[in-house]
Amino acid sequence: MRTTRKAAALAAAAVLLASAGAGAGAAQAAGTGPGRAVRTAAATAGPAITVDATSGRHAIDPHIYGMNFPDEALAKELRLPIGRWGGNATTRYNYQLDAYNAGADWYFEDLHYNNDTAALPAGSQADRFVDQNRRTGTDTLMTVPMIGWTAAGRDNGCGFSVAKYGPQQETDAQWRPDCGNGRKPDGTLITGNDPAETSTPAGPDFVKGWVKYLDSAHGTAGSGGVRFYNLDNEPDLWFGTHRDVHPTGPGYDELRDSTYATAAAVKAADPAAQTLGPVGWGFNSLIYSGLDQQVCGEQGGSCWSNPPDAAAHGGVQFAPWYLRQMKEYEQAHGQRILDYFDEHIYPQQSGVSGSADDPATQALRLRSTRQLWDPSYVDESWINQPIQFVPRLRSLVDQNYPGTKLAVSEYNWGALDHIDGGLAEADVLGIFGREGLDLATLWSPPKATDPGAYAFRMFLNYDGRGGAFGDTSVRAASADQEKLSVYAAERSSDHATTVMVINKTTGDLTAPVSVTGSTALAAAAQVYRYGQADPTAIQHPADQPLSGGSFTATFPAYSITEYVIPAGSAQATPPSAPGTPTAAAPGADRVTLTWPAATPGTSPLADYRVYAGDPATTAPLATVPASTTTATVTGLTPATAYTFRVVATDTAGRSSPPSAPLQLTTGPATTSGCTVAYRISSDWGTGFTAGVTITNRAAPVDGWNLGFTFAGDQKVTQGWNGTWSQTGAAVTVKDAGWNASLPTGASTTIGFNGAYSGANPAPGTFTLNGTTCTTAGTTAAAAPTPAVGHAPARDASH
Repeated sequence: MRTTRKAAALAAAAVLLASAGAGAGAAQAAGTGPGRAVRTAAATAGPAITVDATSGRHAIDPHIYGMNFPDEALAKELRLPIGRWGGNATTRYNYQLDAYNAGADWYFEDLHYNNDTAALPAGSQADRFVDQNRRTGTDTLMTVPMIGWTAAGRDNGCGFSVAKYGPQQETDAQWRPDCGNGRKPDGTLITGNDPAETSTPAGPDFVKGWVKYLDSAHGTAGSGGVRFYNLDNEPDLWFGTHRDVHPTGPGYDELRDSTYATAAAVKAADPAAQTLGPVGWGFNSLIYSGLDQQVCGEQGGSCWSNPPDAAAHGGVQFAPWYLRQMKEYEQAHGQRILDYFDEHIYPQQSGVSGSADDPATQALRLRSTRQLWDPSYVDESWINQPIQFVPRLRSLVDQNYPGTKLAVSEYNWGALDHIDGGLAEADVLGIFGREGLDLATLWSPPKATDPGAYAFRMFLNYDGRGGAFGDTSVRAASADQEKLSVYAAERSSDHATTVMVINKTTGDLTAPVSVTGSTALAAAAQVYRYGQADPTAIQHPADQPLSGGSFTATFPAYSITEYVIPAGSAQATPPSAPGTPTAAAPGADRVTLTWPAATPGTSPLADYRVYAGDPATTAPLATVPASTTTATVTGLTPATAYTFRVVATDTAGRSSPPSAPLQLTTGPATTSGCTVAYRISSDWGTGFTAGVTITNRAAPVDGWNLGFTFAGDQKVTQGWNGTWSQTGAAVTVKDAGWNASLPTGASTTIGFNGAYSGANPAPGTFTLNGTTCTTAGTTAAAAPTPAVGHAPARDASH
């Protein structure tokens, strides 16, 4: 879990930091503001890249490309291999009531989902989750409770009632004022509460009954039903996250015995099901039991070097001991009950796994992925040592329970809505494949428009037609993996070699690339690129010519470039060049181009792409289907000379030579014009969240002020992506610096949280730098329904 290290675990980390010494400082990186990087004026020499498709070969399990609670449309687009139902709220989920306890994430309250209760357990939120996965062809990883308790009712109460246990540090003042956070006003913990106030016992039989129900409703693991089961979620933190029912961290013996009983119940209900455990929260989980983390967090000092629970078990660290116990069970019973060794990882470097995106954090985020594999990388946090997380997991399994697969069912490198977060996610996915991880699910999925989603697309659907990174990893090396990361694979469907290069620096880098293996006869590689130049789409530049498998290329700053090299494709021919384009109705910011059709080569034509510049190094401005030979290009700069070329691509992804160029100059700029779209994304009766998208229709703007007046008594309580001020009903927003530039046709989105009483009408008029804008539309979203996770949304019934 990313956001809930919670008091006890944080205390443990702080003590460990004090005993281990401070981590290395983060190096600074150039930047211009949140989510942005500086591109150097000219490319500099980059590290050499080598790929050998004949060595280092091993299968890449598609289950490494998974997410927790994926959006259905995105999952369908990606053909997402696996989706996980997990997080703190699943520890006490009651499938019979469609209810759960939020634990420390939300005042230890029993909450429920707003589904029809008439047919429960059919139609529950868990059922709907499995149904969604079946619709998108996605395997399900379901979390089953192992804590011994489940929610006793729908809105049944909370673990620490103020009426029963006295005043508390915080309460759920808006929804349930009687529910507190379980801490006295001075911060000390309230103890001795009754677990039965919120929860009812739920042991292995409860789990067995749920698995049997899932089998009957959706099919068995071997026939399209739920294939994977997590044995609860981060049990080593129960003493904090679920301390109202489990105030003492589980020790070695408890977690072993609970795993034996729960995993055996899963296997008894569905022998083909795969189980994952112990599902610890991070690096500490490999070393300490939950009991030792709790005790040493309270005692500090020498406790960390000689924890009592470990001492009572021969001084063996928790992970190797746990794996040995699982092996002993199989030897004694003739049945494997643990299929995957599963541990979570969140980078502990300051700010990395969160939303921080200043230049120093960007650089730290992008180099911190090395903790997953690099023996020379010293973790720049309280850990202050090399982690080598995936090789470490592999070594633990090989030494203690060979044959166990490896899983990371939660991880997040942060800033998925920024380009550096997208690059980090792509780097992580490449590392998972190269290092031989078997299953991984990203915590908190990105929006479909986020760079984090494009990282998945580069591996699962780079061309919008199902084009995927190869499924057999091959050797790929960079002379400096911190500047240019590289991953390569062979695709079994057509034996093409796919090569992924990630420029993790803020400058363009020119580097030699050498590929050896079955692609030596290929004349050219298809090229797909995503990066800061256009964070809204994957571009398909012109093919990269090859000479004996070698070429030199420039990799743009903050970008991901994927090469698809056909196997033995020297005889395949690309389309011919389209005819010279002509222009009609050129305006200040747009032009309509028409051109004679290209002639198909080996494969049928797929589309045409219009470029203003070199197609090998720039992104297309417009893409149209092969059935049409005209396109309107918008977003141009007024009074500017352009050189347009058109490239045809075929259904195999090959590009034609570019057409002859067309040169023209756009018309003069208009003096005014802007549009504003205002959207209320969430409204809970006394407050709301709104987004405002500003589009400049006039001459380029470098610095802007937006003004509007509320029609009610609304107040801005918090704003982002700009400097907000309010006088009476009048609101003014100044650019944030990094978003000050608005070229003709460009947009930027700002947002705020607000409070109100009565009605919440939208503002009527917006002005940009004193000019009245056209209102593009106003929309309001319905109140959100709760989502299972680390910080669950409020139930709509409140």
